[in-house]
Parts: sequence; structure tokens; C-alpha cells
Amino acid sequence: MARSRARDIGERGIIDLIWTLVDRKSPRARLESPLPHPDDASAIPLQDGRYLVLKTDMFVRRTDAPKGMHHSQMGRKSVVMCASDLAAKGAMPHAFMHSMGIPPGYRSGSLMGLVDGILSACEEYDLKFLGGDLGESRDLVVAGFMVGFANRLVKRSGASPGDLLAVTGLFGDTASALEILLNGKCAPSKLRRRLLRSIYHPEARVKLGVALAETGAVTSSMDSSDGLAFTLHELAKSSGVRLVLSKVPVSRAAEEFASIHKISADGLALYGGEEYEIVLTVRPEMLEEAQRVAAGIGGRLIQIGNVVEGQGVFVSDTGGRSELPVGARGWEHLRYP
Repeated sequence: MARSRARDIGERGIIDLIWTLVDRKSPRARLESPLPHPDDASAIPLQDGRYLVLKTDMFVRRTDAPKGMHHSQMGRKSVVMCASDLAAKGAMPHAFMHSMGIPPGYRSGSLMGLVDGILSACEEYDLKFLGGDLGESRDLVVAGFMVGFANRLVKRSGASPGDLLAVTGLFGDTASALEILLNGKCAPSKLRRRLLRSIYHPEARVKLGVALAETGAVTSSMDSSDGLAFTLHELAKSSGVRLVLSKVPVSRAAEEFASIHKISADGLALYGGEEYEIVLTVRPEMLEEAQRVAAGIGGRLIQIGNVVEGQGVFVSDTGGRSELPVGARGWEHLRYP
């Protein structure tokens, strides 16, 4: 292990190693959080019954900025990345700060655009901006830190057989956009604009995530930014259950793009990433109530499957006669192509 390189271990393997070292060397330093590892945020109980929820996420231009992304969009995305994870835990974001690494040749106009994007996102999500730290780096880095408050937390480990599997939106637009940007695939102008907007201007489902959590209907949830298939596998693993999809939630735009290029629309939806929807499990007797709440704030909750005993993630074929396994592929830092 000592001779292994970071790319051999991968992002998630390194995180597991860190927590193993904490438990072995400094167990007293570990916070017994209501959101334990590997959840995507941490929480501290407050005396008034609420939870203080904390999240940090790092935006690195080389790996997180798709071709053509403006500096203001980069700044905005650094905020969205944190807000989405808080939303999936049922927490309303309250304040944002950052540590920023700036290359020596980074132009002042680009820097002002980056900060303008951060401030615009703070206004969009009603956040207080607290400033932060700045240093020199080889690549542009914005390490965001966000705090929020929750009345009711939702872990990724609470799903039980009998629950229903749902999502807050449709998938495939961002994978289609990446096919355009990285592989040169074409699309009619209107479709191209829609697909590119999905990756240049992501939206965190903040109000929807908090509202759904407070219904008490949600038993587990995660943000889907690492890809739908990977998120489903993480939910299944954390809860010790098997997830069976009755349908893959593909957007019409992704279906159109897939038809043009004779590729799998389901593949675009499952193995894309950068889609900041929430994937969740719901108590069956409360599905209609949760859908009503979602619709009341202009959102939606789409049932896509069921939680059953077992392990893994599968999708039913037409008619439900058999189940096909869904691969556990998704984005992982240090292991990207």
C-alpha cells in the first residue's frame, strides 16, 4: 500500500484510508456525526433540536470545468456543488466561504468574473457570503465550504425493502453535452443549446430537497452529481438493499440526441454525471403526499423503481420478466480518463 499511487487507489479509496487512519490513530478526534461517513456532509446537533450541517467541496478547473465554461459559471458551480449535497441531506444552506488557489497568470478580469459567479449564486440560493482565503496554485481551485440548518436529516443509509425509489428530475442531458464538447458530436442548434445549458448552468434542488425531507416521507437520499448509476449503487450499499428500476428516467432531449447518434439513451442517463438531481427512497404510503409537496413548490418527484431485499442495482426489462444489472460506473477523481 505504501508504494501505491493516488491513481491506483482512487478518490473513494483514499477517503476510506483517511477514516481508517483516524479511527486507528485519533479516535477521540472523530466526531460522532448524525451523518457518518460515507455521507456527503457532516452534522452537529444543536440545543434547539435542529442540526448544523457542514459541507466542503473542491472545484478544480482542469477536472470540473467543461470546455467553453465561462469564469462566472465556474464560480457559480463551486457554490452549486456544496448546496446540492446539503439539499440531499434536508438542510437549507445558510452561508458560503472558500479557499481559492490562483495561478500567477490568471487575469484579473477572469478573477472578477469568477467572484461575480460566486456572489450571483449566493444571491440565487439566499446565502451569506463570508469571504475566505487566497493562495497561489498551478491550476484554478475553489474549495468551497457551506453551512446550513436542518430540522430533519436524511442519511444515505435509511432505505428498507418496500420503499419506493424516486428522483427529482430526468437524466441524460449532461452526458449528451459532454459528448458534444469532448467527442465533437453534433446536434440541432435548439437541442445543442438546451444540452449545453445543463452542464454550464446546473441547478441545486435546494427548496425541493428540504421540503421533501420535512415531510418525513424520505428514508434515504443522495445528490446525483457523480452519475445516476453510481448514486444508486451507493444508496443500495449503504442501506444493505437491492434497488430495482422499473424505468430509466431519460429526458426527451437525451432521447433525441441518442436517436440522432444511434447510441443508448439509457446509457446517457445512467452513466453521465454533473446532474444535481436528488435520488431518494420514499415510504410507499407517503408517496402521494411527497409528490404533492414537490408540485407545490414547482418541483417534481418521479417514481422509478422499488427497494427490495438483496443487494445491487438492476433494471427490469419490458414487462418485468427479468432484471438486468446496472454497472457501478460513475465519476471518480484520480481515475478519470
